Amino acid sequence: MAEFLLSKCLDILFDRLLSSDLLKFARLEGIREELDKWRKTMTIIQRVLDDAEEQQRTEKTVKDWLDDLRDLFYDMEDLLDEFATEALHERKLMAGESQASASMVRNIIPSWFTAFTPSDVKFKIRLRSKIEKINTRINDLVIQKYELNLKENSSKRPSKRREIKSPSTSLVTEDHIYGREEVRGAVLQLLVSEKHSDASNKIPNVIPIVGMAGIGKTTLAQLVYNDKKVESFFNLKAWACVSEDFDVGAVTKTILQSLTSENCDGKDLNWLQEKLKEKLRGKRFLVILDDVWNENYTDWTRLRAPFEVGASRSSIIVTTRSQKVSYLMGNKEVEPFQLELLSNDVCLSIFSQHALDHARDISAHPDLKVIGEELVRRCKGLPLAVKTIAGVIRSKQKDQKEWEKVLRNKIWDIPAEESGIPSSLMVSYDNLPGALHTAQYYQRIMNLRRRR
Repeated sequence: MAEFLLSKCLDILFDRLLSSDLLKFARLEGIREELDKWRKTMTIIQRVLDDAEEQQRTEKTVKDWLDDLRDLFYDMEDLLDEFATEALHERKLMAGESQASASMVRNIIPSWFTAFTPSDVKFKIRLRSKIEKINTRINDLVIQKYELNLKENSSKRPSKRREIKSPSTSLVTEDHIYGREEVRGAVLQLLVSEKHSDASNKIPNVIPIVGMAGIGKTTLAQLVYNDKKVESFFNLKAWACVSEDFDVGAVTKTILQSLTSENCDGKDLNWLQEKLKEKLRGKRFLVILDDVWNENYTDWTRLRAPFEVGASRSSIIVTTRSQKVSYLMGNKEVEPFQLELLSNDVCLSIFSQHALDHARDISAHPDLKVIGEELVRRCKGLPLAVKTIAGVIRSKQKDQKEWEKVLRNKIWDIPAEESGIPSSLMVSYDNLPGALHTAQYYQRIMNLRRRR
């Protein structure tokens, strides 16, 4: 029940613990070591969530353990929010002192120290106290993990969290892209327009598409990849879904196998890259690297090595959730395309398409339209969440009472400002269709993002 949501929430926590602003603040406050311990310990806990999910149905002690873990997560999120607020306050102090041309001594000593006030001291004492309390709770959970004999994921029993997202392919899954027409046109211009290319430049143009999970990055890439102009412009095309488990050899193999029928099994990286160079040499190519997470520059330079033998105006499209990835992999000449949340009107069009047998206008069903508009509003501009809810509604065959039942479901009882999940929601969550589980995850992610 809670494992999927907890795993995703822990992913957010890990992202925050690794953010550059937080790490700078942690170094100044002398708490970097504590945050590193949090990350390592929560990684250990995350590995047993599958087993805890199974056992909690029959073991109340395991359910209590998961409830305690959930409460701990939200308290850690709240404390990280405090850190972020204080870090912003300190940056403003430093900026103000710089503008006032502070003395040499004042420039040498950190501004948070020179600006010490009784309230600063109280904050630091309170901060230490909260960290110690969280450390105690984390340690208790780890001890209980062993007492409950919770098992870590094994190769024989893959993580449910990883089963939820299947690899993307180049095949178009949407016949229309709502609200992204302008950015689609801009990407196509970069790919095929002579105005945006240098015929003498042999280095592939890298075009990053950035946005949060479910915002439509992959769909946009699929539509561009299969556009008729792109089909006729490039000699070769390849698609590789990269995801979290980034491996240079595996990604190279995927690209090579999409371009050739040659058997690549058991081949080492050198063989794969030499064969890929041979295939790309002198050809104008387009490669899509979908869902890139890896922020290691060395891995990227190793992966791109074979791409530099292609013809001019070759291109690579990278979709990613990470701004760091977009700048690390991109060209300085090309600004990343940042996908934003969609308007409610656009989301209603998406909803109508998937809920009403590809009907473009829900206005023909005024009673259903009112419900649909409210469902869409609660999806907060995230197209995948809209599509997911539409998939649930689609099976209701325009039954107004069934639509209202989905709208009234306790899954929506989470105010954006609330940090916890009501117990009534978790009870209903176990009996909801899998699609609503996914929608719950996206709404929760949105609420947490808005708190940051």
